[in-house]
Amino acid sequence: MSAAAPSLLLGLILAHLIGDFLLQPRRWVEERYRLKHRSWRLAQHALLHGLLAGGVLLIVAATAPATRGATAVALGALVVAGSHWLIDLAKVRLPAGELRWFLLDQAGHLLVLLGLWLAWLGSPAALRELAAWLTSPAVLGVSVAYLLVTRPMSIAIALVMQRWSEQLEDTGTLARAGARIGVLERLLVLTLVLLDQLTAVGFLLAAKSVLRFGDLRDSRDRKLTEYVLLGTLLSVSTTLVLGMLVRLLLEG
Repeated sequence: MSAAAPSLLLGLILAHLIGDFLLQPRRWVEERYRLKHRSWRLAQHALLHGLLAGGVLLIVAATAPATRGATAVALGALVVAGSHWLIDLAKVRLPAGELRWFLLDQAGHLLVLLGLWLAWLGSPAALRELAAWLTSPAVLGVSVAYLLVTRPMSIAIALVMQRWSEQLEDTGTLARAGARIGVLERLLVLTLVLLDQLTAVGFLLAAKSVLRFGDLRDSRDRKLTEYVLLGTLLSVSTTLVLGMLVRLLLEG
C-alpha cells in the first residue's frame, strides 16, 4: 500500500464531512423530509457530495497520473452522488431525530467511500493490512479494555454499590444519568492512562469534585456524599488498574 492511500481515504471522508455538516443548510434537510424524492435540495446535496469527492479524486489523479484518469474520476463522483441520493432518500422515510438512523445513514456513506477507495487502489492489499492491524494483540487488548469500562464495569459497580444505593432516598437526578457519566468518566480516564497522562486524571477528579461539591453541600446528605465518593473512587481506581495492565501488554 502506497503512502498516498491513507491520504485518499481521509480526503474522501473529509469531503463527506464538509458536504454533510458544513455545506448543508437546515432548510435543505427540512425540504428533504417534506418532499422526499421530489426535493430539489436532496438532488443538489447529492450533487455537491459528488463534486467534492470528484475533486479529491482529481487531485490524487493529478499528483499521480499513472494511477487513474479522468474517466475514473467522473465515475467515482457519480457513484458518490448516486449512492448519497439513495441513502438520504431512504433515511427521510424513517422517523426523524433518532440517533440509530443517523448512525446508520453515516455508516452507509462511509461504506460507499471505503468501497470507492478500494476500487481506486485496485488491490485488496490495503484491506489485508487493515485486517492484520485490527487483529493484532495491541489493538485487540485496547478494544477489550474500552469495552470493559462501558457496560460490563457499570454492571459490576452497580452490584458492588447496591447495598448502599438501597439506603438512599430519591436524589432528584436524571434517570440513569449517573451511569452515563460513569461510562464517559472511565473512557476518559482509560484514554489518559494509555497516553501516560496521569496528571490529567488528577485534574479530572478535581474538576468533578468541584462540580459536585455544591450539590452535595446543599443536600446536606452525608449518605449521598459518601455514596458518590465511594462510587467515583471505585470507578476510577478500577479503570486505572485496567489501563496500567493494558500498558504493560503494549510495552511487551
